Amino acid sequence: MKIFKFGGASVKDAKGVKNVVKVLETVGYDNTLLVVSAMGKTTNALEEVIKNYFQNKDELQSSIQEVKKYHNEILLELFEKESHPVFWKVDGLFAELSSFLGRNKSPNYNFVYDQVIGFGELISTTIISQYLLETGIKNTWLDVRNFIKTDATYRDANVDWESTQQNINEGVNKGLLNITQGFLGSDPNNFTTTLGREGSDYTAAIFAYCLNAESVTIWKDVPGVLNADPRYFENARLLNQISYTEAIELAFYGASVIHPKTLQPLQRKEIPLYVKSFINPTGAGTSVSKGQDLEPKVPCFIVKKDQVLISLSSLDFSFIVEENISEIFKLLHDHRMKVDVIQNSAISFSVCADNKFNNLKDLLNILKAKFKVDCEEGVSLYTVRHATQDSLEELENGKDILLKQRLQNTVQLVTR
Repeated sequence: MKIFKFGGASVKDAKGVKNVVKVLETVGYDNTLLVVSAMGKTTNALEEVIKNYFQNKDELQSSIQEVKKYHNEILLELFEKESHPVFWKVDGLFAELSSFLGRNKSPNYNFVYDQVIGFGELISTTIISQYLLETGIKNTWLDVRNFIKTDATYRDANVDWESTQQNINEGVNKGLLNITQGFLGSDPNNFTTTLGREGSDYTAAIFAYCLNAESVTIWKDVPGVLNADPRYFENARLLNQISYTEAIELAFYGASVIHPKTLQPLQRKEIPLYVKSFINPTGAGTSVSKGQDLEPKVPCFIVKKDQVLISLSSLDFSFIVEENISEIFKLLHDHRMKVDVIQNSAISFSVCADNKFNNLKDLLNILKAKFKVDCEEGVSLYTVRHATQDSLEELENGKDILLKQRLQNTVQLVTR
């Protein structure tokens, strides 16, 4: 069985949905499972709904209507008659969304986030499944929450692999074209959970692992995995082949093409991952598999914007040793700060981290009780794999470098 994942950019409008059909007709879709994200910027729009729910109730209904209007325009372009069943199916999902917001009593932002945000994927897959049927492509719509079971860590849930494996083995018919949602799961009480932002790639890998899939293909608006993000770097080059190990390194450091958790289940069963263009589906793309580390062997550049650099030093010039570092890391863990770089000396400790959950203020208040604390927000973290001297000099030119760290195959710079 093959797993295809289509992201939001591939289905951002009616033209994109129609192109999914062309891709399937071009490359084939027998024994295939489609994992599909929310359409376009729907996740961002639903985040605005959540924000209004907590902070600005007067704007709540209008923000929901914006999401509904966007999808309705796509529906009207895809289906000739408003009497088509897809219209009431989508209306039913929006009614379910409004019902939840009307009855919810939980003040837990992360819980509410997961219950609301998942409607993007539920709506997109409903529309695409119905359009595939309309064009003569038979398919089975699956609610991923019935298959991927997780704990209750909302917004970054951990997969219960045993339950998930059993559900997928028993519930997925390998002989059909199936379509399901990326990014989502459900906890032991059947509340919706999410696997982390950009988690649809991970969903594809979970299904591939459980189904012993032949391959996973991620369809994107780029020709494959590039050695740099073309939004920030000129002359980005296509990587033809990457080993699992190299891809995991790139993902860990923040390469946006592949989700960090995606590769681990694929590597365990040596399932190849292909990253291809939905604009040119017959192009070679990039292969991620066991074998050659990198082809061609060129420097790879990754940038993470809007990071936080926290620098700590002891108040009495005593050494920062294992006990202090252990305490610092526990605080970083408790405040869900993702650590990207650490650097320490005898009396100082610096960490560059991602304040994804907006817990920085509380963390700093605790740290200031024991350390002298300097914090710089909005810094950029550059990571270069397989750097050459020329590539480093070009990258550093004109930048205010706050921290630099060099390992065998990796150089990292934190810049103001």
